[in-house]
Amino acid sequence: MDTKKYEVFVKTAELASLTRAGAELGLTQSGVSHVLAGLEGELGFPLLTRSRTGARLTPEGERALPLIREILRGQAALDALAAELRQVAEGTVRVGTFTSVAVHWLPGMMQAFQEKYPRVDFKLFNGDYHDVDRWLTDGSVDLAFTALPLRQRCPAIALAEDRLLAILPPGHPLASRPVCPTEELVRWPFITLLESSDHDSRRALEKAGVRPDVRFTTKDDYAIIAMVSQGMGVSIMPELLLEGRRDGIEVRPLDPPTSRTIALALPAGDRTGPAARKFADFAVAWVKARHAAG
Repeated sequence: MDTKKYEVFVKTAELASLTRAGAELGLTQSGVSHVLAGLEGELGFPLLTRSRTGARLTPEGERALPLIREILRGQAALDALAAELRQVAEGTVRVGTFTSVAVHWLPGMMQAFQEKYPRVDFKLFNGDYHDVDRWLTDGSVDLAFTALPLRQRCPAIALAEDRLLAILPPGHPLASRPVCPTEELVRWPFITLLESSDHDSRRALEKAGVRPDVRFTTKDDYAIIAMVSQGMGVSIMPELLLEGRRDGIEVRPLDPPTSRTIALALPAGDRTGPAARKFADFAVAWVKARHAAG
């Protein structure tokens, strides 16, 4: 099945731009327009409205998008299955992830996997917990790294416990202690992630029964570290995220101790193809070996 026209439509819908879609797919803007016009002519209704500001889905396009994504997932699964039956794992694995896993786990994990399966490629979707939930739900990814508990029902495998730690500016009064009481941490200006993704620090604060004085909110984990290093406030962050990022800040364990459970989640409905399943199994073993070595 020739699915190129469907890929062009989905990419244009995701990026809301014919030009940007063409750049990612190796097509000119006019080439993208030609493919879309052909698909709309084939279907008999408009999928997108074009303007100088970009491209937007029509009501008909909104209804067609999930079905066309399903066609692409089915084709990818069929291609991967055919490769598996030829005893050659190949295809593209779409991985949803958040910052700390993307930086500290996935490079080594993917490199080791490709040594065994060199014909498998990866497409990474990097965002916060809210983004990962959405990608799992709408089928944008084949598997995803996230944190338990999940917001939606789908298969998940717990991988590792990751401590939550207090991060403080240099010379902060609480830095003189070996352990930071969470109830005292909230006496200073607090820096946090957006509410939709602030599950980790919220869990630690709720466990201690306290509410922070939130002064700054951002979607960027590393922006929080930078702001803390400048003395703008304090925060709570996962230990994995802080690997190699402790210059200019003080890091202390929390009291009471709290952690997050990093997990590997698969979309509901058995929609994961053979290459993605192989990588899922490999990822579980890789994390287990990493923590055993640590």
